[in-house]
Amino acid sequence: MKYEFWFVVGSQFLYGPEVLETVDARAREMAEELSKVLPYPVIYKVTAKTDKEIVDTIKDADHRDECAGVITWCHTFSPSKMWINGLAMLRKPWCHLATQYNRAIPNDEIDMDFMNLNQAAHGDREHGFIGARLRKPRKVIAGYWRDEKVHKRLGDWMKAAVGVAFSRSLKVMRFGDNMREVAVTEGDKVEVQAKLGWQVNTWAVGDLVREMDSVTDSEIDELVKEYERLYVVATDDTDAIRYQAREEIAIKKMMDREGCKAFSNTFQDLYGMEQLPGLASQHLMAQGYGYGGEGDWKVSAMTAILKAMGEGGNGASAFMEDYTYNLVEGEEYSLGAHMLEVCPSLAAEKPRIETHHLGIGMNEKDPARLVFEGKAGKAIVVSLIDMGGRLRLVVQDIECVKPILPMPNLPVARVMWRALPDLTTGLECWITAGGAHHTVLSYDVSAEQMRDFARMNDIEFVHIDENTTPEKLERELFLNDLAWKLK
Repeated sequence: MKYEFWFVVGSQFLYGPEVLETVDARAREMAEELSKVLPYPVIYKVTAKTDKEIVDTIKDADHRDECAGVITWCHTFSPSKMWINGLAMLRKPWCHLATQYNRAIPNDEIDMDFMNLNQAAHGDREHGFIGARLRKPRKVIAGYWRDEKVHKRLGDWMKAAVGVAFSRSLKVMRFGDNMREVAVTEGDKVEVQAKLGWQVNTWAVGDLVREMDSVTDSEIDELVKEYERLYVVATDDTDAIRYQAREEIAIKKMMDREGCKAFSNTFQDLYGMEQLPGLASQHLMAQGYGYGGEGDWKVSAMTAILKAMGEGGNGASAFMEDYTYNLVEGEEYSLGAHMLEVCPSLAAEKPRIETHHLGIGMNEKDPARLVFEGKAGKAIVVSLIDMGGRLRLVVQDIECVKPILPMPNLPVARVMWRALPDLTTGLECWITAGGAHHTVLSYDVSAEQMRDFARMNDIEFVHIDENTTPEKLERELFLNDLAWKLK
């Protein structure tokens, strides 16, 4: 889908046709210039002067799949009562851009004609009131429309809105059920579809095995060549690599046929399969598909969504799990990994294909997998949990580092990071908030974008950052519980 954003400008007939012609020309110019610097095109639709123009435009936006959101701005004074019916029905994400055409006040030229034309400071406040009065979720971005920091914030908001659009049509393919007795991988699929749009359904592992049996040697040969181009082959077990290719081709065929962009499986249900998909799952994630281990369909979907929100529509985001800690004073870090399935988009260097024994599950043979160290940099970890009656999105800021230990005998992809505000405080806060052991780790998506995503979807948002304390978080969660009970 090629997404776009609609630019709707507010005015009124009071100022006469010449002013409206100027507003229209400037709005077109702004949309064209913004389209050159933002990640998605901005399409100027109308200078709205009546309730009907606004309603018709909003109706059209809501029913056009390519429209991922609406950006509004009031060049002049636009009486807000005429916006009520349109904004009340708006279902797409909304950004109120509070800006003005000119950067500075022209001291020598300013007169009443200039004042009548350039009333954004007047019009945007009227427009802001009606958004607040309607209690409509919206993003307000203030600043000069040619400034890079405005472009950055607009671009980030656009990516969050694309995440919402992607979410609304997301289908998740589950191979088997969840890992037995695990609480956090459960959840209300009906509630999630109502809130986020996900369609989550199960296919038998036997369906996958039948699809695997139909994969040809020539298909496997072609994919193995791609593996050899992308990764360092560090194993002599070519059969294991070819088996992973067979699994990947079959999974991809099934997902593409059903329109799915995410999948989950569990090592407890591999009936008819020789190996748990490792390299197969990793390379599928590198192509933008979401994955969740142990049947965790929520993290599978969130992985796909954060990838869609990332750079180029498939950013450095991956299924992740906290495994163990380094609690040496002054060197407190988390070590994140998983048995086999961490996306190579996180890798600091070219990943290696290795084959090792996997001491868990029903594997008949040793699975091939990508082994690498994660890159250093600022990132977030994200967890969506079902609180019973509502969804909670927990986001924590982290700082990834080059692993402080070589770990030569650990045959998995891994990332090491310092959780903010520090390991133990961050851990206490994460546990208090109910954050899961499965997360999505992302270098490309920010906490602000996830806040926008939560606001657009009307779900609870909890952010653990450098200023969070357990006491502050407990108060926030208590107030959140009260507020959500009133909804």
